[in-house]
Formats: sequence, structure tokens, C-alpha cells
Amino acid sequence: MAKISVQMDPIQLVDIKADTTFSLTLEAYKRGHELFYYNPKNLSYYNGKVYAKGQNIIKIQDSLLDHVTLSEEITKDLSEEDVILLRQDPPFDMTYITNTHILETLHPKTFVVNNPFEVRNAPEKLFVNNFKEFIPETLITRNLIEINKFRKEFKEIIVKPLYGNGGKQIFHIRENDPNLSSLLEMFFDHSNEPLIIQRYLPEVRKGDCRIIMINGEVVGAVNRVPPKGEARSNLHVGGTAEKKILSNKEMKICEALSEELKKRELILVGLDIIGNYLTEINVTSPTGIQEISKFNKTNLSAKFWDAVESYI
Repeated sequence: MAKISVQMDPIQLVDIKADTTFSLTLEAYKRGHELFYYNPKNLSYYNGKVYAKGQNIIKIQDSLLDHVTLSEEITKDLSEEDVILLRQDPPFDMTYITNTHILETLHPKTFVVNNPFEVRNAPEKLFVNNFKEFIPETLITRNLIEINKFRKEFKEIIVKPLYGNGGKQIFHIRENDPNLSSLLEMFFDHSNEPLIIQRYLPEVRKGDCRIIMINGEVVGAVNRVPPKGEARSNLHVGGTAEKKILSNKEMKICEALSEELKKRELILVGLDIIGNYLTEINVTSPTGIQEISKFNKTNLSAKFWDAVESYI
């Protein structure tokens, strides 16, 4: 039995029929591991010690009415844990980055999944540029001249925040759309960060493929199809999940990434592929495990813990 802490957003509010963190935590509970839950805002670092205020998970179950039972709040020294499951959702802001620095002081004696150093150094929309032979034309900038030049060349483009998540603030700008300048003003008024601009891939109408890799190996995939009139295919903005069998090109992309993911101790990773193009490498809190497990009649959460237990 291992001592496992789960750093995640409020556990009481998760969608237990879709949430990957819930599925991972439920599997750990079934295996008899000792579980502690805390919210990222309750992580502290003092005098070389990392601790968190949170609650022991007394019981967790697949029940809509009563999915988790928690203890009274306690403070736990995280150096005494065997595993910390780093599963807070982005935005990948300075708070997120600070938490990776704090957790890095524990790893690998306390095994943090995914490795916090590598999470910090592999933001989803930046890390993917290391594999430029597989990605669509991509520009990262705040420079208006460069953005307009890119649009002139590729006509239809996608504009999104560099550190966003979950399909939020993604805009499909068509060739004659007059709103680009206003859109950029809105982004730049609210953030000092660059934007990511990509050539629009019309293949997205057929779906955005999410591939789950565990310890560098492909364990399953799901196709996410956007609703009519929508450019985003994320499931929680209305996308529909479909069973997916990977093509030879998709498998080739996975094979090209495998060793790099293992080397970085990125145990649980979600790749996004549209058409034949790799668009994101999700390492913070990738989702899709429940949908793939249902379509393929398997248990990806079990495969995940098999991999983690082999490390500890």
C-alpha cells in the first residue's frame, strides 16, 4: 500500500462520469492505497518543508449522489508521501509554475506524476514545436505585423491563448473576417502573453483525435467531433466522443514521441491530432481516459497505476 496525495481542483465538483482525475483516484482507492486530497491553493513551502492542508479520502465511489467522503481538514508533510498526483487544471500561469517549483523539491524521493520539472518545461502548445515535422504552420507572437502576414499567407487561421486550456478562447478567423484586430486588442488588453496562431485545418470537421500515452506507449484514442457551426471539439464545449482506431500516420507520430516522453518522466500524456497534424501535447492534466476505457472495454486507470507502481 502506498501513500498517495492528489493535487487537484475541488473534488466535490467533478463530473464523475467523465473526469480523468476521478477515475485515477477511484482506481487507487480500489487498490488499497492511502489517499489524501488537497487543493493547489493549500500547498505551502516553509523552511525547506512542503506541506498541504487537505483531507484524507475515506471513501470514493462511482455514485452520483455520494461520490466522495472526506475526513476533517488536516495538514500533511508531503515528503512522507510515496506519490503526488499532479492533476490541477490549467491555466498554466505563474501559480501553476510556482507549484511545479515547490513539488520539484520532493521529486523523485516522493514520486510526482507527471515530473514537475518537465511539466514546467513542456507547456502543451510550446513543447509540440519540438516536433515541427508533424505540426501545422504555427506562429507564436504578440507582433501585429507578423500575425497579419501569417493570415495573409494562410487565409483562414486559428487564434488562441498560448497557455489556455479546455477549448476556451479559441477563435476561427476566416479570410474576410473583419474582427481580427478587435480580437487581438481584447487579448492584449487582458494579458501580456503571446498568442499562438495556426493555419486552420478543415479536417477538424471530421474530428480532433485525443491519444492517451502511458509511459511512452499508446493505450487508446478517442475522436472528438465538434458540433455543427463550432470550430472546437473539446467534449466539455459540446464535442461528441467517437471510437477511434489510429491510422499509420498517427501511430508514426506516437512512435516519434515515445522515447522523449519516457525520458522526461511524462507518464500520462494526451496527444491531439487533427488530420495528419499534431496540434498539442497535453502534460498537465490530460483527459479522455474514461471515454477511451468505455469504447475499448478496458481500464486505462489500471494501466496508469501499473506504470506508477513500477517506479515506486
